Amino acid sequence: MPHDPRAARIARVTLRAVLAGHGIPQLQDTAELLATELVTNAYRHSTGPATLRLRGLGRSRLRVGVWDANPHIPPPFDKRSGSLRPVLAGVAAEGGRGLFLVCHYAEAWGGYPLGRDGKLLWCEVRA
Repeated sequence: MPHDPRAARIARVTLRAVLAGHGIPQLQDTAELLATELVTNAYRHSTGPATLRLRGLGRSRLRVGVWDANPHIPPPFDKRSGSLRPVLAGVAAEGGRGLFLVCHYAEAWGGYPLGRDGKLLWCEVRA
């Protein structure tokens, strides 16, 4: 996906098409929210393109992964940040909650470094 504000929309449209094509629309709402948050994080914290990866794990589970060129794995995906809590943001703040939402709604989540090639953040959703 291009490094562009429209990347999150491209991810949503792609995700809907893939899930509909495979006959598993029951995963759409949660998967769409989480993919949007991961792609938006890649757009905001990286300078290059990102890649959306979707992997079916049976008929009722999906792994959503987003690769970007920034090698830094943010909390809480780094597993070193302690308890899971959102970034403190003012009531009117437009950011700071995305990865918390991913961790809250996903069945499983994580991230791993790819050296100088960036990182992959992933999450799994279940119907």
